[in-house]
Amino acid sequence: MDTTQQNSNAWDQKVEEGSRYTQSVGSETIEKAKAGDWQISVTTEKPVPRNWFPESLVGVKILCLASGGGQQAPVLAAAGADVTVTDISRKQLEQDQLVAERDGLSLRTVQGDMRDLSDFGDETFDMIVHPVSNLFVDNIRLVWKEAARVLKSNGTLIAGFTNPLLFIFDDDQEQKGVLDVKHAIPSSTLDHLPKDEVEAYLQSNQTIEYAHTLEDQMQGQIDAGFGIMGFYEDNFGGTRVLDQYINTFIATKAVKLGG
Repeated sequence: MDTTQQNSNAWDQKVEEGSRYTQSVGSETIEKAKAGDWQISVTTEKPVPRNWFPESLVGVKILCLASGGGQQAPVLAAAGADVTVTDISRKQLEQDQLVAERDGLSLRTVQGDMRDLSDFGDETFDMIVHPVSNLFVDNIRLVWKEAARVLKSNGTLIAGFTNPLLFIFDDDQEQKGVLDVKHAIPSSTLDHLPKDEVEAYLQSNQTIEYAHTLEDQMQGQIDAGFGIMGFYEDNFGGTRVLDQYINTFIATKAVKLGG
């Protein structure tokens, strides 16, 4: 089974359905960014601290990694950055293109897999912005390795990802307010389904999600050559029962250490 194509199709469908993470920013947000008033998120609610970015983004080469949807890339482009956005979903990238055309922005879109950035040369970018998305690939250590390769020495990787604790509970029960520990980490959506339901799930164009260990998320970055320089947590904004007990999203600022 081609899980990459499955998730590509699923995200194209999410665009058609108007999912939250496919809704692009408005022209007012872009105009503010052009005037220097901007912020982005790589998790769910909290904005990335402004001091995680250079004082000015003018001319800064940024890769928005697995970041289609017209949310991060257009804002950074409006703030003056030289932005490339890559994503597995064609329709997600079209959201970025629509904002760029609507508001007179220059940005580049490239459809591709976050585990394979062979479209880009070594040490191409000054920064990578990578919002919560690595739950859609099976091997995130490849993502960190490729991010390190395409970043310049001392370049910055800002990444958002899920706390693996989110995945140990039965999702249907958690939505009802019941915390029922059911799943092991690491695992995937398909591991959680009865065998006779897998085919119907795939046919309905649903995403396959992977619950990665915190070690692969954090030590994976370190092993790829990064130093972790910043960290914060986020949640669903109080809409999920877990928000009462723990934050389920993490953001890190990492710097590619010089040779």
